[in-house]
Amino acid sequence: MALRRRRRGLLLRARLPDFFLLLLFRGCLIGAVNLKSSNRYPVVQEFESAELSCIITDSQTREPRIEWKKIKDAQTTYVFFNNRIQGDLAGRAELLGKTSLQIWNVTRRDSALYRCEVVAQDDQKEMDEIVIDLTVQVKPVPPVCTVPKAVPVGKMATLHCQEKEGFPRPHYSWYRNDAPLPKDSRANPRFQNSSFVINSETGTLVFSAVRKEDSGQYYCMASNDVGSAKCEAQEMEVYDLNVGGIIGGVLVVLAVLALITVGICCAYRRGYFIHKQDEESFKSPGRPDGVNYIRTDEEGDFRHKSSFVI
Repeated sequence: MALRRRRRGLLLRARLPDFFLLLLFRGCLIGAVNLKSSNRYPVVQEFESAELSCIITDSQTREPRIEWKKIKDAQTTYVFFNNRIQGDLAGRAELLGKTSLQIWNVTRRDSALYRCEVVAQDDQKEMDEIVIDLTVQVKPVPPVCTVPKAVPVGKMATLHCQEKEGFPRPHYSWYRNDAPLPKDSRANPRFQNSSFVINSETGTLVFSAVRKEDSGQYYCMASNDVGSAKCEAQEMEVYDLNVGGIIGGVLVVLAVLALITVGICCAYRRGYFIHKQDEESFKSPGRPDGVNYIRTDEEGDFRHKSSFVI
């Protein structure tokens, strides 16, 4: 019995260093404030609510100081400071639980980085922080479409589609007569005689050489993860060039110009363009009233009539 007690005492003394190390290790953990988040990258749609999760896992401080800051466009502003909501979130947010942040009716301007900062003065490590990246998705609005009204056969044609509200950035697709068009006409047997390419990133539909079969009603669809929107359909007509008519028209214009030239030359020859003023310039100059110049036999002498007044 005494031998057994002795062995227990030796075993207890052997385990004492491990026991003290465990207490010291646990004391370090408790003496450091630590944060975690259930969702570091929340994604919500515009006008919904968003939860920015910030949870204190370890701390000895009963009333730590909580702060939230918004980081966007290289600027940092307060969101929660001095126990109240600040800035553009005032009236649209509140603390959820002890440290998390709830935002109602989010808008596209709320997409940003949000930093949760906790200061625990009673802990050995007094401060910890965590960053939440909030993404607000926006449904596209009807895009602006540009469709040429008339294009001659064989010529190039470009159709444009642009939408600037949706987030993430939408991708584009084109329809003709309510039927979807492939990105490359050469990749689809139904359109192998056509020559168009669609850029889904920029929204352009480019025909290298249109055909009569390319005539129709065209509209564009802008789509992202939230939804889609389309523009009004517009008519594009592809017409044949009348080469004979064009040549005939040019000949008629040349003939008319020739007749006009001949007419002008004949009018000049017949004197229709000589002004009356030009004819009078050839007559003798008139004499002033009240003066009558009469030459005598002696060269260079003259006398006045009685009406001449000095």
